[in-house]
Amino acid sequence: MSESMKNRVIVHLGLAELRSEEALAFVTDDEAGGIALFAGTTRRITDDRETIELQYEAYEEMALSEMEKLARKALATWPLRKVYLAHRLGRVPKGDVSVLIAVSAPHRAEAFDACRSLIDDIKSRVPIWKKERYADGGQEWVGGTLPDVE
Repeated sequence: MSESMKNRVIVHLGLAELRSEEALAFVTDDEAGGIALFAGTTRRITDDRETIELQYEAYEEMALSEMEKLARKALATWPLRKVYLAHRLGRVPKGDVSVLIAVSAPHRAEAFDACRSLIDDIKSRVPIWKKERYADGGQEWVGGTLPDVE
């Protein structure tokens, strides 16, 4: 990642809890009139089953590379000031944040559009896999695909 990109993008994978305050502090910019934040959390009920936790695994090197590509694409598509992309790995109990995206832009519409596009692209392109564990003892892997190699 170029030096100028390092000042405008944070991409992170890890086991620690994700904090929206960190994302907001990073993307705050005097030239931005809009900041959009998306936090994906573990919900309690999935298809009529009580979820107790999610378990995330990733091909970490490729996941970080794909996340950086998505950040660069977003900066090229919208007049964004900064981009923050973070995904938690390991065990994520119900109510906790598993993915956190924040962007800043001159106007709110650009921030909303970029944030929505980024979460959709993360779910479809980044090699992160999710296992849902249920209160009834069941568990299953859901979602996750390998990205096209360019």
